Amino acid sequence: MVQLLTYRKRHSSATKSNQHRVVKTPGGKLVYQTTKKRASGRKCPIIGKRIQGIPHLRPTEYKRSRLSRNCRIVNRAYGGVLSRGAVGERIILAFLVEEQKIVKKVLKIQKAKENQAAKS
Repeated sequence: MVQLLTYRKRHSSATKSNQHRVVKTPGGKLVYQTTKKRASGRKCPIIGKRIQGIPHLRPTEYKRSRLSRNCRIVNRAYGGVLSRGAVGERIILAFLVEEQKIVKKVLKIQKAKENQAAKS
């Protein structure tokens, strides 16, 4: 005869947060064991890709007390927050902005020289 299984907790709906698996105890009884949700891992907020080198955990598991610093970060600028591609884009963008400022300054100086040459 099949054993009747009942949930151990009050939450009785079959939802994503209430997943169970059947486990056989040493006494031979079948019981429900609550399973945790699968962790998707940290994602880059700009690109949306997973950040490499960081373990896939649930959000609360990344807290200071549960995970050491070297497990939470990657050894680069914005490590553990942005992906490599996003950091590369930021570096290139900053470089191009600085180049644009220099070009503007040079053009302004050239224009001033031309105006002075035209006046005299």
